[in-house]
Amino acid sequence: MLPQCVAHLCTTTIHLKTSDFMRNATKFSALTLTAIAMGLLLSNCVVVRQGELAVRRNLGKYEDKVRTSGLHVFNPFTSTIVKISGQTENIEVGVNIPSKEGLTIQSEVSILYRVIQKDAPELLRTVGLDYENTLILPVFRSAVADVTARYFAKDMHSGSRAEIEVAIRDLMMQTLASRGIVVEAVLLKSIVLPRNLTKAIEEKLEAEQQALRMEFILQQERQEAERKRVQAEGVRDANKIISEGLTPEILQFKAIEAWLELSKSPNAKVIFTNGTVPLVMDAEQSSNNTTPSARLSDSRQ
Repeated sequence: MLPQCVAHLCTTTIHLKTSDFMRNATKFSALTLTAIAMGLLLSNCVVVRQGELAVRRNLGKYEDKVRTSGLHVFNPFTSTIVKISGQTENIEVGVNIPSKEGLTIQSEVSILYRVIQKDAPELLRTVGLDYENTLILPVFRSAVADVTARYFAKDMHSGSRAEIEVAIRDLMMQTLASRGIVVEAVLLKSIVLPRNLTKAIEEKLEAEQQALRMEFILQQERQEAERKRVQAEGVRDANKIISEGLTPEILQFKAIEAWLELSKSPNAKVIFTNGTVPLVMDAEQSSNNTTPSARLSDSRQ
């Protein structure tokens, strides 16, 4: 009887353990399926950030629709989302550029560009993701060589630099506009001229400054000569007016006025006159300047 009870108890325990295992396995399977479903769901979504352009490639073909910022769902087994920048990008490149006189000039250049949103799918189809090296840089190198060959090296250090930048940009746009790329600006940030040319330019600028300084001095001298001439003309005209206005009557009148003033003076005065203009001398000077004949004549009298 005892062995039968033991056997029944063991059978019951095995059944209980089997039931617990099945329940745990079911829970594990549910959790696994849930995790797989969540993973598949998350892999079907992509986040496009602000300033990015996203194009879906379905079975190897790019769609025409361009997706912008936000959360987008796709089938990861048949599709992928390709993202490119829609913001203004900067390409910095060092380049040796030719000049009109045949010199080679080193320059650091910045190319500011952006991709047109509606043309992004066609750009990816025809060029691919590496459109900077495949399309933009070759077009730039050709345009910069064509434009700078029309200018002298010294012009690249003067106000012609802005003109050169605009010309390069316009020439690049002739090729890139149809590909969906807008070149906003081409900036020549630094230009390194050959040493002998730099020295020649500096000497020329110094000579021009000296010439301008001498021209300024000559201009000052001309103005000073003109001032003196005008002053002399004024003095001459004044003397002419005075001489024309000195009539005998006026001279007689002035002589009378002088005699009247002299009569008021308390000092002794000697007056020599011919009846028109008086010559006034003090007594001491008169005695010193009297000639011997005059003194003799006075003594005889």
